[in-house]
Amino acid sequence: MADRFARLRRIPGRSLAGKSPRSVAGQVFVLQVALVVLLVIGAVLALLLQSQRDTSAEARRRSVAVAQTFAHAPGVVAALRGPSPSAVLQPLAEAGRRTAGVDFIVVMDTHGIRYTHPLPDRIGRRFVGTIGPSLAGQVRTESVHGPLGQEVQAIVPIEDTGGHVVGLVSAGLKVKNVTGQVYHQIPIILTAGAVALGLATAVTALVGRRLRRQTHSLGPDEMTRMYDHHDAVLHSVREGVLIVGGDGRLLLANDEARRLLDLPPDAEGRPVAKLPKLEPETAALLASGREATDEVHLAGGLLLAVNQRPTDRAGGPAGTVVTLRDSTELQALSGRAEVARERLNLLYDAGLGIGTTLDIARTADELAQVTVDRFADFVTVDLDDAVLCGEEPEPASAGMRRVAVRGVRDDHPLYERGRLIDFVPSTPQARGYGTGVSERLPDLASAAGWQAQDPERAGRIVDYGINSLITAPIRARGAVLGVANFWRSKEHGPFEEEELSLAEELVARAAVSIDNARRFTREHALAVTLQRSLLPRALPEHGAVEAGYRYLPAQSGVSGDWFDVIPLPGGRVALVVGDVVGHGLHAAATMGRLRTAVHNFSTLDLPPDELLSHLDDLVGRIDQDEDCPETAANVVGATCLYAIYDPVSRRCAMARAGHLAPALVRPDGTVTFPDLPSGPPLGLGGMPFRTAELELEEGTQLVLYTDGLIEDRRRDLDEGMELLRRALAGHPERDPEEHCRAVLGALLPARPRDDVALLVARTRALPPERIADWDVPPDPAAVAGIRVAAGAQLDAWGLAELGFVLELVLSELVTNAIRYGSAPIHVRLIHDRTLICEVSDGTSASPHLRYAATTEEGGRGLFLVARTTERWGTRYTPEGKVIWAELALPEPPQET
Repeated sequence: MADRFARLRRIPGRSLAGKSPRSVAGQVFVLQVALVVLLVIGAVLALLLQSQRDTSAEARRRSVAVAQTFAHAPGVVAALRGPSPSAVLQPLAEAGRRTAGVDFIVVMDTHGIRYTHPLPDRIGRRFVGTIGPSLAGQVRTESVHGPLGQEVQAIVPIEDTGGHVVGLVSAGLKVKNVTGQVYHQIPIILTAGAVALGLATAVTALVGRRLRRQTHSLGPDEMTRMYDHHDAVLHSVREGVLIVGGDGRLLLANDEARRLLDLPPDAEGRPVAKLPKLEPETAALLASGREATDEVHLAGGLLLAVNQRPTDRAGGPAGTVVTLRDSTELQALSGRAEVARERLNLLYDAGLGIGTTLDIARTADELAQVTVDRFADFVTVDLDDAVLCGEEPEPASAGMRRVAVRGVRDDHPLYERGRLIDFVPSTPQARGYGTGVSERLPDLASAAGWQAQDPERAGRIVDYGINSLITAPIRARGAVLGVANFWRSKEHGPFEEEELSLAEELVARAAVSIDNARRFTREHALAVTLQRSLLPRALPEHGAVEAGYRYLPAQSGVSGDWFDVIPLPGGRVALVVGDVVGHGLHAAATMGRLRTAVHNFSTLDLPPDELLSHLDDLVGRIDQDEDCPETAANVVGATCLYAIYDPVSRRCAMARAGHLAPALVRPDGTVTFPDLPSGPPLGLGGMPFRTAELELEEGTQLVLYTDGLIEDRRRDLDEGMELLRRALAGHPERDPEEHCRAVLGALLPARPRDDVALLVARTRALPPERIADWDVPPDPAAVAGIRVAAGAQLDAWGLAELGFVLELVLSELVTNAIRYGSAPIHVRLIHDRTLICEVSDGTSASPHLRYAATTEEGGRGLFLVARTTERWGTRYTPEGKVIWAELALPEPPQET
């Protein structure tokens, strides 16, 4: 820094000022030096005044602080009330004065009589100053001519504990001492001013030197010539330049601006708002003075990019400077780039918006929704009917069905959605479907082949304003699924050749989604058909129960829930509900196998626990057969609930394998969940199943269901069970169908995530008068008596027509029981939907049906029973076996 200032001192003054004192640099240097000197002098004066003011203020603050400190000092109030205040306070005041650096501390009474003073002869005299405000409790500062000369003093009241003023304290300094402090600061201030002046002069010299270099030591005339040259350049540039004053008048316009705006010769000096041939929007922008950046305005046949900035930002005159640039060709290029960008955005949106679902019609409608109003005014999509059903398209299809229609208006004359259209060979739709090649018709009014499809409708379409068409085949995996038609009206002009590829790209993206939806539709239809075929189509009518059911597939597709109502011998009925964990064809097929197995095991008339044990073994064998990497997962996780209801005894035996307990709706409307012994899910093995028996009142409703009814991610199992109880309780008048509707409405959303099987069965009881039974002694002679008693019972029931067949059946069954069985032998007749004849004995040996030879005397009894009855069979009981046979009841006589 020292070397730099040394170099500055070595620079001659004429060099600093420029080559001539009349140059622009020299004149600026003289002005800057004068200005710096004035500023430094003003700053020094300001510092002196500020120092004097600050010193006086500091003196007043110190006087107030010292007076207040002494007024509140301990013992002052007591000394004032003592017999000799001066003797006590004078030493204290003098010590405080010397310590605090003030010239005097004066203590006085409320009448202004001094108790202390630096001059002892002044003690006892009246204080010089204004004490009235201080007697009122205020602190007062003032400048007075006192015993010590001109003084600056502060007067502070002395108050007792009650807040009463008992005296006054005044502290202060002599004015000459205060002024002396200011005088001590004058050298510092002057030194600082000198340093500031030297620095400012040096900086001014540097600025002048820089200005000399920038102006090349030019004088005013030379600068004028330079600006003349600048003006010549201004009018030669290929960009229009305007300068508008703050009053809205045109101050300057170069030649390019005059050409672009077609300004008259006398335009300068006139208000821009009144210039002829200037577009209103452009004139408004120039007159507004607001900032503008590359705003495009029309001027004749040109597109101008206008930039406008104010000129007063750096202290310049008010106004604006405007530049104009001809961007007509650039705008055309920008327009083509914008079109390309919009097309890329359209393709991007098509990738996101098409194929959100696996629904064919929805996917086609998404194609129309994405492209309408952005690429075409109207969009229609036609697909082969076989595609809508999930099948492969027919090569020679008789027609296509319109599955999507969208447009900017709804009153269009195009074919409506859902219509089957048979396109004639001359139409672009038929040619595109046959060849897979897209076509563009820029003028529909002259397209005779297209008009041949429906001349009357074609005329209405043209009159409506639609005049251009692109037909793009929907192709996927080498097959044409249909065609997409893009229609455009006259307002937007015909389709261009390059837009044909855009239409093909859009349709190609949609074709993949439509084909995926088609394949899903086919597979889903196959799975649903398989599942429906495996579930019961209708429940059999039965005298033991009145049943209602519901089955709802899951949102994700088919799964493994099932239910069944199986008639059993003796008027009994089996109620079954089960669930195979998982979804898909594997779960549905496994469900069918388990349902078939339950039917087969039920023909053996096994107790519920034994049937579940056999079913558990079957599932274990299925898992072993499928335990390989190429097959699906094991079936472990299947659950089942099996119940047998006997309307004669009104007892229900139930067992469950990992399944939820049923709900019982009693005739009074109360709902309970019986505590059934729980067993493991099917397929685990190693654990026994247990049967529980319940005695049910007539009219009790058994509610069997799968876990999809009550389990949900938004609630736990207990909450679902409580919701089920509330939906069932308090409505004893409901039949099973009404209970099904109420339960599904209360517990399920519109689209359940898991499949649901619900079976509601209301029990019936067989009246005692429809049952007849007899004990049979083990004597062949007792057979005749049984036949007579049975005939009499048939007469009482009005079934005398069945007497001969029943006597034949009883004779064979009772004779076999006496001959081959053991006591006790019992016969029971049940009058239900059929006539049931049961013969039981104490052995478990089962008779077999066989063909007897011509020479054999026996072996024909069971053959006769099988031929004369509807059904017959054997079931085993803990006491032995029961051989039963069912006889169809005679038709009631028709009324004439």
